[in-house]
Amino acid sequence: MKISVEKGMDKPFLPDGRHMVEITNIEEGRSEHKDIPFFACRFENEDGFVVQRFYLSKAGMPGIVALCEALGMDVKEGEQIDTKQLLHKKLSVQVDERSYSDPETGNERTLKQASDFQSVGK
Repeated sequence: MKISVEKGMDKPFLPDGRHMVEITNIEEGRSEHKDIPFFACRFENEDGFVVQRFYLSKAGMPGIVALCEALGMDVKEGEQIDTKQLLHKKLSVQVDERSYSDPETGNERTLKQASDFQSVGK
């Protein structure tokens, strides 16, 4: 079998810990189980990457606001955030693993996540 290594696929996941990263890609979609819209940021540096989803829901908004504030964006009620503004911005993230129960199978799954977004200054 031959495996093609596509652009951006030549890096491992970032290890657990704090990392300085750049947002190198943003994808939009809808959750598989509840059809909630989301955008996913690829946080990347020379050591690896992690992809984090941000759900456009009441529960997801604090994470979106925290991300924007870490990037120096002023978030105000009634305004809209264009995810394209996030591309190529740099910040510091905490990477760790989170386990959850898969709604389809009931099996426990573990994934890498980014949290605790912090500014890296100008």
